[in-house]
Order: sequence, then C-alpha cells, then structure tokens
Amino acid sequence: MKKPTNWDLYVRKQLGVPEMRGLIDKEIQSLRVGMEIAKMRQKKRLSQAQLAARAGMSAPNISRIENSPAQNITLETLVKIARALGRGVEVTFPARRSG
Repeated sequence: MKKPTNWDLYVRKQLGVPEMRGLIDKEIQSLRVGMEIAKMRQKKRLSQAQLAARAGMSAPNISRIENSPAQNITLETLVKIARALGRGVEVTFPARRSG
C-alpha cells in the first residue's frame, strides 16, 4: 500500500470538519445531477443541442448543467430537461449522516 501524500492527509483532515464535509457533499450532489442528465441524454443518442431544443433551452445551458458541479438548477429547469428525455423528476429527502 502506498504512503499517503500530503494532499491525501489534507483531504482526510478537511472531511473531518463538518462545514467542509457539507460543502463537499453539496458539490458531489450537484455533479451527480449533471452526470445523470448527460448519461440519459447519451443513452437516447441526443446531442446537447438536440436536448436543448426539446427542452426549450440553449445548448450552452445544457452544457453548463452537465459539466459544472456548482451550477444552480431550478426545479422548473429539471422538469423541462426530464420531460425532454421522456422522464419524470423525483425529489427525496434522505436522512443526513451523522458525524
């Protein structure tokens, strides 16, 4: 097993700080939404421009949503994209992890 780098040690330490952990979890969740949209779009063999046209949006907006983890997305936008992909939107409130 390789020795942890200074970066590895720093990240582990930061993950122990509740505020930092919350920010990291938020970024990861945002990234997941964009990745899921990209996967569904590719599965339907649509370009970003084609999805944008179906959703009544611009292609650069679709690109930003798929690629920018910090992108704020409204529920209305998610619904437009989901409908354009023949899908629905489901909102859940999972229990928070303690620690």
